[in-house]
Amino acid sequence: MYQSVKLKSALCAGVSLLATMPAAAETVADITEISVSATKNEVEAFSVPASVSVVTREEMDDLLAASVSDLFVSVPGLSFGGGPRRTGETPTIRGVAGEGVVVLFDGVRQSFLSGHDGRFFIEPDLLGSAEVVRGGGSSLYGSGAVGGVISLRTLDAADLLADGERAGYRLKAGFQGASNEWMTGATVFGRSGDGRLDGVASLTFRQSSDIALGNGTTLSGDDEIGSGLAKISFQASDALRLSASWMGYRNDAIEPNNGQGNSEGDLMAKRVVSDTFRLGTRYNPETQLVDLQAVAYVNKAQVDEDDLDTDRIIGRDVETKGFTIDNRSRFDLGRRANVTFTYGGEYYRDEQVGTDNQTTDGTRGGVPDAVANTTGLFAQAELSLDTPMGAFYIVPGVRYDSFKNKAVGEAVETDESATSPKFAATWEPTENLMLFASYGEAFRAPSFNEIFADDVHFTIPLGPGLEAPNFFIPNPDLRPERSKTWEFGAGVDFVDLFTGDDRLTMKGSYFTSDVEDLIDLEVNFELSMACFVPGFPGTCNAGTSRNINTGRAIMDGFELEAVYSSLRVRLAASYSRVNGTDKDTGKYVGILSPNRLFTSAELKLPEIDARIGTRVTIAGRFDKVDDVAEERPGYETVDAFMVWEPKGGLKGVRVDLGVDNLFDAAAERVFAGVVDAGRNAKVRVGWIGSF
Repeated sequence: MYQSVKLKSALCAGVSLLATMPAAAETVADITEISVSATKNEVEAFSVPASVSVVTREEMDDLLAASVSDLFVSVPGLSFGGGPRRTGETPTIRGVAGEGVVVLFDGVRQSFLSGHDGRFFIEPDLLGSAEVVRGGGSSLYGSGAVGGVISLRTLDAADLLADGERAGYRLKAGFQGASNEWMTGATVFGRSGDGRLDGVASLTFRQSSDIALGNGTTLSGDDEIGSGLAKISFQASDALRLSASWMGYRNDAIEPNNGQGNSEGDLMAKRVVSDTFRLGTRYNPETQLVDLQAVAYVNKAQVDEDDLDTDRIIGRDVETKGFTIDNRSRFDLGRRANVTFTYGGEYYRDEQVGTDNQTTDGTRGGVPDAVANTTGLFAQAELSLDTPMGAFYIVPGVRYDSFKNKAVGEAVETDESATSPKFAATWEPTENLMLFASYGEAFRAPSFNEIFADDVHFTIPLGPGLEAPNFFIPNPDLRPERSKTWEFGAGVDFVDLFTGDDRLTMKGSYFTSDVEDLIDLEVNFELSMACFVPGFPGTCNAGTSRNINTGRAIMDGFELEAVYSSLRVRLAASYSRVNGTDKDTGKYVGILSPNRLFTSAELKLPEIDARIGTRVTIAGRFDKVDDVAEERPGYETVDAFMVWEPKGGLKGVRVDLGVDNLFDAAAERVFAGVVDAGRNAKVRVGWIGSF
């Protein structure tokens, strides 16, 4: 009988995120990917009874990412809408987008949501790792985790310091040809001699212009970004660690009011200002009963848009204040079993202000001044068993949420609650094989934008000086979207498969979700008689719009990830398929994407301190639409890259060369007729050293 190393180590308190980083003495077989977001504890990603992908800092460096979406090219089930401009990027997981995906920066909720201004006000070069947990996650994260969770972790000093180093610096400069983008960055980091104090500070700047598309045309762009990070942590005692951080993002751009797609009209001067302030603590005394973590934060995000053709200035300002606290109590249940209980609570308050200098009261139509308060309590157990039939890892959990929405200055207030249970289990009959299954219920509370939307939605020009507006109508009776998801999967993990030091890991799953009370925008278009008959009583308008609960849906799909690594090569592949249909009408629902296959191949050349590789993405024809005009052809893109990290006197220097979309394919990735960027030559030079 064996004892599963993966399942046993999943519950060990001392496991660190640094396990994802290869040390000098480690072999290929030793390197593992650690997930924190899947269970709120450090667990080997392969063993989690869920679909979770971890993108390490080393993988991020190879991608030369200019935007967050560049980081996740290999992750199945995850796609990004918006188009070539980075400011409009919005994530979709398993066909669920918008409020159905939770986004976290160092555990801080990112609640800024708009129709076309994006969600990722963060610099990719400031990240230490990223995780994507696919599937309902409300049992831990509450509202919004119907599709899944995207969790980004910013750099720590430990990510950059080598063994024995006290302090260092990192300098970077790069260029990308498709958008004529220049990037420069500088980082300093260090820790005290006793290791109790460490910190990192970083600044990154990007400047880009027009984007060359794959069909030979050019998309106008004028983008300037400045990003900063300051983080410090202090080991106050053997048991207590304190941390504080600030992350800032500034973006000035000239682009259309709706920067998504290939739109060129209604140019606006956009200004994005985002600041995240975070305080954290971990108290871990020498007892198995207490391992307490707490985070308090304030996140402010504001987007102002100045119409270049008029005097109109509109804005959206969202502030989130919140905290989370959770504890872990661990128990040994004999030589062959142990359990970890994780329990805690969360509170966060979202407050939004919409402004428009062209309205009489200064408010903005469709962007109500409103407040949302959410309180959640959760509990989870992780049970590890070693039996004659193999190793078992069983994870039941449940969360209760109470959420209230209120429009500022209005008497109407909504008050709802939801309970989200989940049960998941992994069985390892042998050391090389794992099988898992899970059932979970998730929900998405209606946002204050959906509940309290008012004022003008859009206008229809009828002639000189005459137009008919369509008005939003608030709907305080909106119910939360709810889903019930089953998932079944399997994985294999082989060490020393073909050579003395190689590893093959493969994991795939099938999921099916039953979703009820879908929230959709209902537009009743009807021109009033007052628009055509002078003196007719009433107001000239073009009908009304309101958000309603409508329909039931079935979402299902299949995902697969595989990685083979040895001293000479690294091969990876992923595949995803997702479908969504209305149970009553049979029509397609959700933000669906084509079936997609991603592959990468890398050759390691230690003789010249280099690595070379290629990435290929193949997407099938997209015909999961109810309107033939929305169909999109399939596409294939090929990327090539080379990394040179010399030893000896040039140690610390790194040179990256690459070409994305090598054959200049006109890929229609997000919408019919919307073409992605064309061939994109990349270069970056970096230097990391110590003081």
